[in-house]
Amino acid sequence: MSPALDIDAVAAFLGAAEFRSFTRAAQALGTTQSLVSVRVKRLEETLGRLLLQRHPRLVRLTAEGERFLPAARDLMAAHERAREAFSDARERIAIGISEQAVGADAPALLARLVGHDPRWLISLRIEASAVLEEAFERGELDVVVLRRLGSGRTGEVLRHDACGWFAAPSLTRLPGEPLPVVSLMVECRLRRHAALALDRAGVAWREAFIGGGMAAVKAAVTGGLGVSPLAARIAPAGAVDVGPEWGLPALGDSEVVLRSNVASPRGNALVRELAAAFRGR
Repeated sequence: MSPALDIDAVAAFLGAAEFRSFTRAAQALGTTQSLVSVRVKRLEETLGRLLLQRHPRLVRLTAEGERFLPAARDLMAAHERAREAFSDARERIAIGISEQAVGADAPALLARLVGHDPRWLISLRIEASAVLEEAFERGELDVVVLRRLGSGRTGEVLRHDACGWFAAPSLTRLPGEPLPVVSLMVECRLRRHAALALDRAGVAWREAFIGGGMAAVKAAVTGGLGVSPLAARIAPAGAVDVGPEWGLPALGDSEVVLRSNVASPRGNALVRELAAAFRGR
């Protein structure tokens, strides 16, 4: 009979696999780097498989680790459900997500969170990053996922995205006419960054469309109303980056950043699922 798996060792493996770091996994689990390392090694010995490749600055999944990962997630989810079997309480968590970070994928993201643990009462706000970060600082939100350009307050970087000037392939630049710009909202950080870049480069521009959401912005871009400063990952399907061809200033890269005040193990598990969703998108 195979020996039972240590649930703490499985949690350590999942943390190291997600963060690609024993140190960061230890921080998320509220323990030490050495204990995470010991637990993962113990799990590998129990399974008789090497799950993680250790490098000086990075931890990577082996082929066996990739194979074990879904089962490990299922085991942890079942463990949490068992722990809460006799609890009827529905905890509330207030989450804020920048639409410049999530794009039009909010429904799929919510479905993933509910599927992870349907007992949560999730309050979701989708607004500009600047608005959400101030709400987080006031204690109105437990977790925020923001798009950040340049330095900012503390947070966990989930991914780096390249930004560009996206337009419908059929859109043409009219000589002597101001650049028609499509943007999400006046408060949008990427809009302000783009406007400043255009002004510094001496490029004349005008507001062509200000949308109340990413669906509206994508429709405006696809419909040929103008050019929109966007992260490449959330640009409309079929849109092209016209920046280099039109001589527009480079917008550089941006970061998707997570900030959290959640402390409970159950809450932290939901936050880690949220982080994993953005890392994998």
